[in-house]
Amino acid sequence: MRPIIRLVAAVGLVGLLFSCAPKNAKIVGVAKFVSHPALDAIEKGIVDELTASKPDYKIDLQNANADMNTAAQIAQRFKDEKVAVAVGIATPTAQALANQIKDRPVIYSAVTDPVAAGLVASMDKGGANITGTSDMTPVKEQLDLLRALKKDIKRIGNIYASGEANSVTIAGIVKKYCQDNGLEYVESTITNSSEAKQALLSIVGRIDGLYLGNDNTVFSALSGIAEVALEKKIPVVTADPSSAETIPVLAAMGYDYYKMGVATGKIVVRVLNGEKTENIPAYLPTDSADMSSVLNLDTAKKIGITVDQSIIDQAKVVISNGQLTRK
Repeated sequence: MRPIIRLVAAVGLVGLLFSCAPKNAKIVGVAKFVSHPALDAIEKGIVDELTASKPDYKIDLQNANADMNTAAQIAQRFKDEKVAVAVGIATPTAQALANQIKDRPVIYSAVTDPVAAGLVASMDKGGANITGTSDMTPVKEQLDLLRALKKDIKRIGNIYASGEANSVTIAGIVKKYCQDNGLEYVESTITNSSEAKQALLSIVGRIDGLYLGNDNTVFSALSGIAEVALEKKIPVVTADPSSAETIPVLAAMGYDYYKMGVATGKIVVRVLNGEKTENIPAYLPTDSADMSSVLNLDTAKKIGITVDQSIIDQAKVVISNGQLTRK
């Protein structure tokens, strides 16, 4: 029997969902913080893995729409309905689930620093009822790429949501990198996605390039940021290759988030098969096959940057003359 995958757009409809399900239905609850290409790819990877491995389980897909109150309501519903496993995609949703659900497994996905987020005590060991996958992004390599693309860069901008623990961690790494390399660090923080475009406008005259880590609130508003960056000829390097394939930032380097979703799904399956979360350490991709990079030569041309052939050769995805080429 194929699983019934139900996508609920509003929390108010969750009760209807479960009132229609058998009382003893086996359900995996999956909640993402907001919809953007990376988190959507993770969700698809989880669903594909569960569909293939556990076809007798129903999957309840939830979206908190970048609202922590909604995330808490979803967590409470999963708790009340006693889902077999609750999966939180991105740090805020994972924290909401972990805060409320103590009597059944919680699996986090794409949490940059699960230790700093208070989810586990160590990357080497899961918690009593929690484990998952980390996307601690290669910040140094991403910033090295920005400097290679913009050789005369002296001031690096960073926009992030101050309420996202993962983003605060990344901001600290970026700031340290700038200090170590004699660069000026300029940041602008936001509390919701509607502030993202204005955040760039507030610093655009003080930066030579913009770095965006794996911040969910920022990426849900990436189109507006890219629009301003093109107009002001600011090179943008991000940690999300998924969105860079459709949104004209200069470059991106990071994880293949669909593969991270599959890896998360495999952990869910292991737990459903009886393995204890405390025996499953945090999964952090280390294979180059799990990484992707995107270079947009059309954007480079528009903002007046000449890209070295060596950088073009290293990119896994190149966009040129409106065409996307995968290597």
